[in-house]
Amino acid sequence: MLPLKNRLKKKKDFENIFAKGKTTKARYFFLKTIETGSLDSRIGFIVSKKVSKKAVERNRTKRLFREAVRLNIARIKPGYDLVFIVLNLAKEKDLTEIKKEIEFILGKNGLLIN
Repeated sequence: MLPLKNRLKKKKDFENIFAKGKTTKARYFFLKTIETGSLDSRIGFIVSKKVSKKAVERNRTKRLFREAVRLNIARIKPGYDLVFIVLNLAKEKDLTEIKKEIEFILGKNGLLIN
């Protein structure tokens, strides 16, 4: 589970990212980012009913994404808000595939510290 300081929860924050954020497409998700200049990066996840009608499958997919991000949270640059919009292909993938794709896209966008 992500620490509280790294969770994006308010509706207005999501709306701000959708209105002004930059979008990048990966194989299993879209990543929307916006620079905030704060001390921590906050992350949110969206798994719609288009991914699965079953809440169990949507929640499992969301848990996999949260875990993949949690494993990389120390390497993500501070001062950004990120929203992962999960696509239908992601529900058949396992943690290692999701983690690899997240690391690739974050690195491509210059959001990883090495």
